[in-house]
Amino acid sequence: MSKTILFLALFLSIVLNVQISFVVAESKVYVVYLGEKEHDNPESVTESHHQMLWSLLGSKEAVLDSIVYSYRHGFSGFAAKLTESQAQQISELPEVVQVIPNTLYEMTTTRTWDYLGVSPGNSDSLLQKANMGYNVIVGVIDSGVWPESEMFNDKGFGPIPSRWKGGCESGELFNASIHCNRKLIGAKYFVDGLVAEFGVVNRTQNPEYLSPRDFAGHGTHVASTIGGSFLPNVSYVGLGRGTARGGAPGVHIAVYKACWSGYCSGADVLKAMDEAIHDGVDILSLSLGPSVPLFPETEHTSVGAFHAVAKGIPVVIAAGNAGPTAQTISNVAPWVLTVAATTQDRSFPTAITLGNNITILGQAIYGGPELGFVGLTYPESPLSGDCEKLSANPNSTMEGKVVLCFAASTPSNAAIAAVINAGGLGLIMAKNPTHSLTPTRKFPWVSIDFELGTDILFYIRSTRSPIVKIQASKTLFGQSVSTKVATFSSRGPNSVSPAILKPDIAAPGVNILAAISPNSSINDGGFAMMSGTSMATPVVSGVVVLLKSLHPDWSPSAIKSAIVTTAWRTDPSGEPIFADGSSRKLADPFDYGGGLINPEKAVKPGLVYDMTTDDYVMYMCSVDYSDISISRVLGKKTVCPNPKPSVLDLNLPSITIPNLRDEVILTRTVTNVGPVNSVYKVVIDPPTGVNVVVTPAELAFDYTTTKRSFTVRFSTTHKVNTGYYFGSLTWTDTLHNVAIPVSVRTQILQRYYDEN
Repeated sequence: MSKTILFLALFLSIVLNVQISFVVAESKVYVVYLGEKEHDNPESVTESHHQMLWSLLGSKEAVLDSIVYSYRHGFSGFAAKLTESQAQQISELPEVVQVIPNTLYEMTTTRTWDYLGVSPGNSDSLLQKANMGYNVIVGVIDSGVWPESEMFNDKGFGPIPSRWKGGCESGELFNASIHCNRKLIGAKYFVDGLVAEFGVVNRTQNPEYLSPRDFAGHGTHVASTIGGSFLPNVSYVGLGRGTARGGAPGVHIAVYKACWSGYCSGADVLKAMDEAIHDGVDILSLSLGPSVPLFPETEHTSVGAFHAVAKGIPVVIAAGNAGPTAQTISNVAPWVLTVAATTQDRSFPTAITLGNNITILGQAIYGGPELGFVGLTYPESPLSGDCEKLSANPNSTMEGKVVLCFAASTPSNAAIAAVINAGGLGLIMAKNPTHSLTPTRKFPWVSIDFELGTDILFYIRSTRSPIVKIQASKTLFGQSVSTKVATFSSRGPNSVSPAILKPDIAAPGVNILAAISPNSSINDGGFAMMSGTSMATPVVSGVVVLLKSLHPDWSPSAIKSAIVTTAWRTDPSGEPIFADGSSRKLADPFDYGGGLINPEKAVKPGLVYDMTTDDYVMYMCSVDYSDISISRVLGKKTVCPNPKPSVLDLNLPSITIPNLRDEVILTRTVTNVGPVNSVYKVVIDPPTGVNVVVTPAELAFDYTTTKRSFTVRFSTTHKVNTGYYFGSLTWTDTLHNVAIPVSVRTQILQRYYDEN
């Protein structure tokens, strides 16, 4: 279907609360995945797709009406409109690996890089050694780009790499010859999957551009976080002032718009990945993911990512924003680098002074002016101070006053709007701390915890005329501000494959300052602070760009290992990292994977846990993919060994045992990427009640021995069914500490039933 068709569908009526009429087709969009392509000629690949559909549908006209995309570069497959019975028929063809129903994915700074130690500094700094990421190309699959942002200027850039085969597409308010440059070297858009799924729609109230141009600003924020150019004296409503830049300011950026008003069709995302592989990107960054529960058979990104990684392209992807509940992690394939979100060492304290001269510090992104002493109220029955009910029950007592309310869960902006609409002058919201703040320019909205909220409530009820003063927010950074895993960041364990640790790594993703579309309601001079694992993902992508620049021969798994094994398990100042949620606790691997990314250390990890496509094949065998399916995925005959391999032996930079019932022995292999003649000794921090023995306990490397394998034997003394316990396994020499997280759950209860 042509991109010139005006689109938008059911999901927009949800996102925009707009009454839209649309026609839902009887058929639905399915992705027919065929594995590795059999032809190098893209036209021949497409013709084979048409022939397969022709055999099912019976005519050329029916084929042209059905097919949405032909995936013909990075892998072979197509998206087509099919009935359920047609999808079933085509899935039974011997050349088909999988038929995947179309799925909607959700899109999940001035301080970040200094906090992580990635500063211009001297000639020995990572940023300088990697030449700012020059000559590396990153592909960003998101909601497009606002090309006029100064963070995409190409001052000082040399020519576009000759290997680049991509380009820019013109469209609505986007002129490829004007808006692309030597920095922004690619811009394409993909919407046909969305249109085919939901039918033709009238865009009466839809604020989108049918082009690579980004309306809401999510993609612009992500791309500028990865590689935005240096811009001095940037702030947001006067806060967080400093020099704004991306992690790799010299990187070339290619944007692939597959997300529209917050949602992305899996068929469109997969086509964007297919095109990006063909165009020649070195890294793929995706700040999006499916919602839980997860279904392996509907993971479009996993399919595309496998073929990208097989071609040497690391794929960095968001963990999701469904935390802090356990087993909410998304994007769980072992070949991708899945990113959780933390805070950083920056906060925005906002003083609340009560009429009794007691001052309380809340958190807000409020640029002022100061709100002098005014009335303070707490809406009593029937609201009982419930933030979420303010909009449903407007209360005249809020007029001309600051309102205190309590939020049992993270509230929407509806409470702020309700107070403004009722004539209120400000809002103090008591809730579980999330550190993710909604910016307000002239209306003070201050976040506090329940304890402080209760103190304010006691004051209100103890005086006849309670009053309050709210000052403008300040910027505080440094060691006095601790780092936490953000409440919203999705948590492990992995619900699809519990022996694969997810997330892999954590990075700052709270109140990240970067470029934005001027259409955004939170725009301030072309910049905004945003929060989410969507914001943490490009931080890691920026680091991957720098590592790729310094180590172009490293595989995606070597880069992943370098990042995981060198991560901080405290914050950069040495303080412990906590995990925010209903109960604050010390962070563990299900919160942050290996820990907080440590870019300078990742450059020289010493040892890496490397993997090739053959290792991922063993993983597929271990999780019961058939020989035929794996052969199709790889494009060559493959037979799984018998007995099938253990998923526990996958050479990941982590060990997760979801069921330690009897003794378990697993294997890992490390590759020396440090000094040639090195000797490493093992240091074990065993999970509580678990015995861990590593053999051998010492690994020696020289010119002829660059790889060494070792076994790890686990047994337990626990006598009851328990949850997970955590520890670590570290190889150390005089220069490096190569640490991997260890997570073990014992399952003795089943043994009791077996024995009785």
